[in-house]
Amino acid sequence: MSGSRSSARYFEEVAAEWDTLRKGYFRDEVREKALDLAAVRPGERAADIGAGTGFLTEALLARGLEVIAVDRSAAMLAQLEKKFGGRAGFRCLAGETEALPIESGTLDCAFANMVLHHVESPEEMIRELRRILKPGGRAVLTDFERHNFDFFLTEYYDRWPGFSPAEVASLFRAAGFAEVETGPLGETCQAESSAGVRGVVPIFFVRARR
Repeated sequence: MSGSRSSARYFEEVAAEWDTLRKGYFRDEVREKALDLAAVRPGERAADIGAGTGFLTEALLARGLEVIAVDRSAAMLAQLEKKFGGRAGFRCLAGETEALPIESGTLDCAFANMVLHHVESPEEMIRELRRILKPGGRAVLTDFERHNFDFFLTEYYDRWPGFSPAEVASLFRAAGFAEVETGPLGETCQAESSAGVRGVVPIFFVRARR
């Protein structure tokens, strides 16, 4: 998912092959660890924000949750419908991370995986995560740490060069979240430039409760 026009075009263009491309960027273990951090339970209602082609959605459905998947890309939404349309407990919606098309206080958990570095306003997105959660609901954000690989921005259209985990945790606290925790996920995100430079960046998590 993206906040910029260039990034929006990029994701429209790669949607059909995103599942294959994603496997080169980070491992499936990222989603399993994210779901474990939220201690998800069958029957709960969850949001997958910036869902793309449904990397997290797939795992959430497999664990018996109801899922609302949100993305701004029409091409990504088409892939979501192709993969999960008709599945019990699945809905996908077009929307922006900073103005989610979800009613306030209706979800048990919300996930944002590798999305924050694409959005225009991280503060607004994090406030929206809190808004859609029920009291006591859990949010888990996973993204990569701050780095110096310029090609992530110029060739992969990232808006932000990663983040300090402490910085993002502070945004969660400022948004009104409680029990905010952060730490290394034990996974990396990697990509290669057109010049053959390979960037490998650690992924961190933030876990919090409304």
